[in-house]
Amino acid sequence: MRPQKLLYRNLAPLIFAFSSVLSSLPGGHSPPRARRSEFGCAMATNEGSLIAVIGDEDTVTGFLLAGVGNVDTRRNTNFLVVDAKTTKKAIEDAFKDFTSREDIAVVLITQTVADTIRYLVDAHVVPVPAVLEVPSKDAPYDATKDSILSRVQHLLGVQD
Repeated sequence: MRPQKLLYRNLAPLIFAFSSVLSSLPGGHSPPRARRSEFGCAMATNEGSLIAVIGDEDTVTGFLLAGVGNVDTRRNTNFLVVDAKTTKKAIEDAFKDFTSREDIAVVLITQTVADTIRYLVDAHVVPVPAVLEVPSKDAPYDATKDSILSRVQHLLGVQD
């Protein structure tokens, strides 16, 4: 079995565990919502937070089946399915929308999609919402492109 398929297959228990933890919190299905103060720091409120997902159909469907999906009264969703017809502008707009919404605490984006808007992903430096790159089943995970991993390695002084 190829390593990327093994890594992708191992995401399912993680998604299930994460959704189980969220549903077990008192008062709702998600942890306290993070809100930005005037200094850009995260502050917790009593309202629930969402996880946004940008990726290929299989990845987004997996997270939606785990209970991550949300559609509000204005028909705004917290996910974007990227296929061959999706324009770079649509991906950029969704990323900017998800990172500016106060009800979203985490943005999960597949690494192949993140590569198309790498300049936006690397420019995102605020802690909330956290932008995490996940592998897709079609492409191997490349740790050298992961902006979070490179920041952690820089802080720890780890060299490749």
